[in-house]
Amino acid sequence: MSKLQEILDHNRVFVEDKKYCKYITSKEPNKKMVILSCMDTRLTELLPKAMNIRNGDVKLIKNAGATIMHPFGSIMRSIVVAVYEFQADEVFVVGHHGCGMSSINTDEILKKATARGITPEVMDTLGNAGIDIKKWLHGFDSVEESVRESVELIKRHPMIPGDIRVHGLIMDPQTGGLEVIIDGYEND
Repeated sequence: MSKLQEILDHNRVFVEDKKYCKYITSKEPNKKMVILSCMDTRLTELLPKAMNIRNGDVKLIKNAGATIMHPFGSIMRSIVVAVYEFQADEVFVVGHHGCGMSSINTDEILKKATARGITPEVMDTLGNAGIDIKKWLHGFDSVEESVRESVELIKRHPMIPGDIRVHGLIMDPQTGGLEVIIDGYEND
């Protein structure tokens, strides 16, 4: 059975049995928070449980490394929308120890891409378009520094008002323990 069919079969039963009822909420975050977190599978259930977050409490954004790569990319756009459209008044950047983006080997990724059919012509086209594919794929050397950089980018963004609290944390992906790197309440 394909993954798609498995999902569709499960979904049919989920809807028929009204298992969705316990998840019904509004699109407005109850806790007026937005969280940028890593897409690491270990955090899927751990992060909400460790932060006492339930369905409907926050706007949750996930990407590789919990990083903001561009000040006007989709991550910042989502944060700005959460602030103005959904009244989020705090932003949490939550990285984690042992993040795969801290050890990613861009040369290996490019070799794997080539092995899966991405041609040198595609790579040349990207380069000619001004895209430094190695820089684009590169992760970071320090999760703490990455969290600090993302927090600072959010705080200094021209579309983020000064009263928005921006916090930086690092999670232990085994225990869910949180370490505060930047406390957005400091400097009051």
